[in-house]
Amino acid sequence: MKQRLTTLIQEALQPQHLEVIDESHMHSVPKGAQSHFKVVVVSDQFTGLTLVGRHRLINTLAKPLFEGSLHALALHTMTPEEWEQRQGSYPQSPQCMGGSK
Repeated sequence: MKQRLTTLIQEALQPQHLEVIDESHMHSVPKGAQSHFKVVVVSDQFTGLTLVGRHRLINTLAKPLFEGSLHALALHTMTPEEWEQRQGSYPQSPQCMGGSK
């Protein structure tokens, strides 16, 4: 799942920076589920798009994976200028509030 998601984003957006982080272990899912991911994408393709537009773009790319076992994406989408201003940082994910964890 991680590789499929990475490939979809790389091919569509040619990002300057891309991290696809499997966070499934932080949720109440079977071991090895690969269902929850944090995605950090830095791309010129986001220039002029709102945050909602950026997220819609990524979610559209991932739509076929949501029809399978992908359940959730935490998206951090930036232009190269925004990435530079943030000095290459992004927020840590909170602990899961649901399920048995």
